[in-house]
Amino acid sequence: MPLQIELKTTAYTTEQLPIVTEPQIAIAGRSNVGKSSFLNALAGRRTLAKTSAKPGKTQSVNYYHIPEHGFYLVDLPGYGYARASHDERRKWSQLLMDYFDASCPIAVALLIDCRLAPQENDRALVAFARARNLPLLPILTKADKCTNSQRAACRKAWESITGIQPLVTSSEKLLGIEDACGALIAAAGRN
Repeated sequence: MPLQIELKTTAYTTEQLPIVTEPQIAIAGRSNVGKSSFLNALAGRRTLAKTSAKPGKTQSVNYYHIPEHGFYLVDLPGYGYARASHDERRKWSQLLMDYFDASCPIAVALLIDCRLAPQENDRALVAFARARNLPLLPILTKADKCTNSQRAACRKAWESITGIQPLVTSSEKLLGIEDACGALIAAAGRN
């Protein structure tokens, strides 16, 4: 069953970051990992979050409220996009740090492209979350674009890195989306 999700606010600067009293789960991942498609799949809607074939589309911190369960999913700008200017990447990086400093999410859902071997930027996010004692929820995306053996190998690799067995999802085929909804609700402490 899809989650009822509402876009509440978008922040492009530190000054625009809202004060939120309900729990927040940060949605993080590389550019082009499918964060917007994942959010759309969770909501059962194609137009909740804007999607693009061009990496780096999300350049803001987007606050999605789940009123039925009383928490937020906070979509962060993707990292690792080389075509953005140095100044743009520095600005996004500062906005991310300011978000984590000001907002104190209770968990990080790390979206990982299951077609790729573990990337250094993803490992850095795992280390960052651990340093801040933030629980991780690893989620493999784009599972429909690889074989069962590739998915199994990627899942095993990320389980060894995070200590947690990742969920396997496909936004296009809705594979694992119901499990992801349940895991996010549980991570927010809203069972």
